[in-house]
Amino acid sequence: MRQSRFKRICVFCGSSQGKKRSYHDAAIELGNELVARGVDLVYGGGSIGLMGMVSQAVHDGGRHVIGVIPKTLMTPEVCPLLVHVYNY
Repeated sequence: MRQSRFKRICVFCGSSQGKKRSYHDAAIELGNELVARGVDLVYGGGSIGLMGMVSQAVHDGGRHVIGVIPKTLMTPEVCPLLVHVYNY
């Protein structure tokens, strides 16, 4: 597998899993492809739905995952455990 010229990629996708199994499969495949190419993830910050699936696949593969989410949406149900919180 050829390494990507990108160090990070930003992905924003749904907080629901969608109605088709193919969406679920594509989210996980995208995460695995990022790992295979050595690319870190910047994403919408949630742990649910398609965005949660992509982020979990990247995290499980040992890459860095950076979540960007408004403070008002930072509930325990939506956000995974955070290591660092930056207030801007």
